[in-house]
Amino acid sequence: MQIIKQGDRLLVPDHPLIPFIEGDGIGKEITPFVQQIVNAAVEKTYGGKRKITWKEVLAGEKAYNKVGSWLPAETIEMFRDNLVGIKGPLTTPVGEGIRSLNVALRQELDLYVCLRPVRWFRGVATPLLHPEKVHVTIFRENTEDIYAGIEWAAGTPEVKKVLTFLKEEMGVAKIRFPETTSLGVKPVSVEGTERLVRAAIGYALEHKLPSVTLVHKGNIMKFTEGGFKKWGYALAEREFPDQTFTEHRFNSIKAEKGLDAAVAAYNQALSSGRIFIKDVIADAFLQNTLLKPEEYAVVATLNLNGDYISDQLAAMVGGIGIAPGANINYRTGHAIFEATHGTAPDIVGKEKANPCSLLLSGVMMLDYMGWRDAGKLITESLEKLFEAGYATPDLARFMEQGKPLTTSQFSQKVIENL
Repeated sequence: MQIIKQGDRLLVPDHPLIPFIEGDGIGKEITPFVQQIVNAAVEKTYGGKRKITWKEVLAGEKAYNKVGSWLPAETIEMFRDNLVGIKGPLTTPVGEGIRSLNVALRQELDLYVCLRPVRWFRGVATPLLHPEKVHVTIFRENTEDIYAGIEWAAGTPEVKKVLTFLKEEMGVAKIRFPETTSLGVKPVSVEGTERLVRAAIGYALEHKLPSVTLVHKGNIMKFTEGGFKKWGYALAEREFPDQTFTEHRFNSIKAEKGLDAAVAAYNQALSSGRIFIKDVIADAFLQNTLLKPEEYAVVATLNLNGDYISDQLAAMVGGIGIAPGANINYRTGHAIFEATHGTAPDIVGKEKANPCSLLLSGVMMLDYMGWRDAGKLITESLEKLFEAGYATPDLARFMEQGKPLTTSQFSQKVIENL
């Protein structure tokens, strides 16, 4: 049966149909194990009352080899009709050729939030002295900025038209080497900013988290990144006036009444349970997360910044192999959960693939469906295994007493410890 959205709620039947893309490379190895673990957790939690019906849809190399299309229209329609799905890693060509299939799915379904929760599992080796302080959820804008894909190659007639327009119509004289320059456009809108920040604040309120940080490069890009900061604060103050206190408001009080009055207003707001909305320049944020990660709970940022931020934070807690992710449209209810790593062609068929990114994305999917108890079983099983040193080789090799397991061995241990 289909999952549907009614008002602000998802209505999930006891036997929902979940479309999935197996994925390229190691996708065909990790996806079946993830499904087995999710099925076992659902069975143990609900005693047969609830069960997922998995429906494979095609994308990537498998789709191209079978039907001659990298992303068949039927696949997009299946995700559109069923709201919630999951996917393994897909090939992302670099340079010439087809655009990223991941980006295409996000654009087609307007999945404007790339959601990346980052936490540490005890036992996993990290470069930090106190990885337990890292508990950050990233809201990365998923449809604008560089994901708009608006660019023209150097030397083409198209780029020459744009260069001529910029020079003759807009008076731009700062392109240093126009004859060999490629150009791109970075669209950032009020609407795109507001829906992302709205989702981030809603998440912080739901999970009772203390802050939302707007990460940007508004010191350089005044109207795009700077606009993101400006519009984010405006949204918070307009739509959540009784639930938030912004750094923008703090600075306004400070200018009008002095620092003591601003500090008093800040303390009063936080003591009453309001969320603090603040901002930070992207490069300073990357440094701060290493030095004082406990200062950040929820982050809202634009697409390119979010790419760097997601990977750095994942590395801080052990690597992208245990980093889950989702692409969500909170207004329509559409959501695709995914492995955040690549296809790893160098280890295909060697039983070394780590299923945890896709598995934890499956946990996110269960949470999104309201089946949190089943997801909790999986998370607790992973916590027990990591603390005991059990992991696939990519993680076990860095553990003090790591016990490397094959993909199938590790997956079986997860099921045994549910």
